[in-house]
Amino acid sequence: MTYKKQRNKTVLITGPTNGIGYELTKRFAKDGFNLILVSRNKPKLEELANLLTNQFNNKVLVISEDLSQANSAKSIFEQVSKSQMEVDILVNNAGVALYGEYRKIDLKTELSMIQLNIVTLTELVKYFLPNMLQKNEGQIINIASTAAFQPVPMMSIYAASKAYVLSFSEALSEELKQTGIYVTAVCPGPTNTGIIDASGGSNSKLFQGKIMTPNKVAELAYKAVNKKKTVVVTGMKNKILSEGVRLIPRSIVRKISKKFLEEK
Repeated sequence: MTYKKQRNKTVLITGPTNGIGYELTKRFAKDGFNLILVSRNKPKLEELANLLTNQFNNKVLVISEDLSQANSAKSIFEQVSKSQMEVDILVNNAGVALYGEYRKIDLKTELSMIQLNIVTLTELVKYFLPNMLQKNEGQIINIASTAAFQPVPMMSIYAASKAYVLSFSEALSEELKQTGIYVTAVCPGPTNTGIIDASGGSNSKLFQGKIMTPNKVAELAYKAVNKKKTVVVTGMKNKILSEGVRLIPRSIVRKISKKFLEEK
């Protein structure tokens, strides 16, 4: 599947109204994909849908759903089925982060993040994969993180959730070889998005100084997923660091990670 000018193909993107998801959405729209946009913020979804329809004349379906809630994936699947649109590319972009010591974070907040980052993502793949298999064509793009490559004190559950996304994506990619369906895990490094501000970790050393913009991450990711790569780490510095941690004893990696996540 080549991305250029796909007037008869549809991509479903979660979390398309800001950050990396927004930048990816614009690129798919420009290449002619029909769009299914999923977020809990209905006014922003409708605003984005109108913008893309006017600019690129795409067919756009808006689904307002809170993906941190149980059964949201089933609701999304049912709404897509009723629309008679078929998902050719599934982009699991929506996610949240939590910053702070595990012992101090509210359990309800943690479980909400696990539902969004892991459970709903897994369910969406389960619902939309069968139709891709039937057609022997499709792509699943899961947004992970360079946090997936090591334990990250002060963001322990977030990093663990992204490690799940990476491992799940790689394993599924191998299972689906020879089926015509490609699975990609995109692993951005620190990125200037609202997710970090919302997590409370924007004052940590890791997010100070020059970090990548959502536009740059989306640019690199879009080129790579178009080539059907299984794991995409955006940026040379992030690639070096993600590979480097494999060569360092885990006890040292933990200490380094904690230093980076301490507040200045």
